[in-house]
Amino acid sequence: MALNIKKTDWTNGALYTGLFALGQTSGDEKYDQALIAIGNDVNWNTGSNRLLADDYCVGQTYSLLYMKYKDPKMIAPFKQQGDSIVSLPFNESLEWKNNIQKREWAWCDALFMGPTALAYLSTATGDPKYLNKAITLWQKTTDYLYDPQAHLYSRDGSYLNKKEKNGEKVFWSRGNGWVLAGLARVIENMPANYPERQKFIDQFKDMAAKIASLQQPDGSWHASLLDPDSYPIKETSGTGFYCYALLWGLNHGILNKSQYLPVVKKAWIALVTCVQPDGMLGYVQPIGGSPDKVTEQSNEVYGTGAFLLAGSQLYIYLNGNKGKM
Repeated sequence: MALNIKKTDWTNGALYTGLFALGQTSGDEKYDQALIAIGNDVNWNTGSNRLLADDYCVGQTYSLLYMKYKDPKMIAPFKQQGDSIVSLPFNESLEWKNNIQKREWAWCDALFMGPTALAYLSTATGDPKYLNKAITLWQKTTDYLYDPQAHLYSRDGSYLNKKEKNGEKVFWSRGNGWVLAGLARVIENMPANYPERQKFIDQFKDMAAKIASLQQPDGSWHASLLDPDSYPIKETSGTGFYCYALLWGLNHGILNKSQYLPVVKKAWIALVTCVQPDGMLGYVQPIGGSPDKVTEQSNEVYGTGAFLLAGSQLYIYLNGNKGKM
């Protein structure tokens, strides 16, 4: 059972998004087959906590596989879970206490886990109720954690008034990377005439502009966005998700090429220079909930997932632009 729980963990859930994207762009079936084997091994279930967004991050990959292979068992358990989520009011305060994260999207990372899973389920089933619920709950989290002046999210309620050494508010790179990537993946599942689509695109543009302005000279983003000198070293999980989301914005005509292409070029160079000879991506901040140290040897699977997502979007961009950047 312990092995199965690990296979449905949020860290692997993020990795699977990158593996699925790699399979799509490479055309190599082995990546899909590996994901299908994992799904079969866990009977296409998500994690044990039914309302913890971390535990159903894997749902987005189940839906993507279902849309490709049309095997109902791939989404049957998650559809039942999605029906349960849609039926609940989610009317608690998002204050960071009483294990609120087990019942609500009370931390910014959740916006890559929960709404994306529900949004892809809507696309897979053709039922908008899952997307509608995702939008409602996204807005609740945004109302609480998003700073409209900074165009960034606090990690959770305990960080709303925390400051860095330089006096700036604490805005965590990877946490906001999860959000920007989540925005891209939710928008991807919105029909062209969906009422909230333009609002989400506007937020995506606002955050993208802010993130681009915070890129460091080496092309990366440090762990603390507004106090990069507090952790004066590149961090690849945030950088990977930013590179992915910005390339996605270019590929979907949302972002301006002249403004953002130089940003993603520098970001991609920063990422590939962190890949070691054995293929391991280094400088990934370990599991945590705030800016922290990294080393050349730091690696986590979600960093690899972000890197694969970015590379897949780069591949799509190059294919559409005759190999030119």
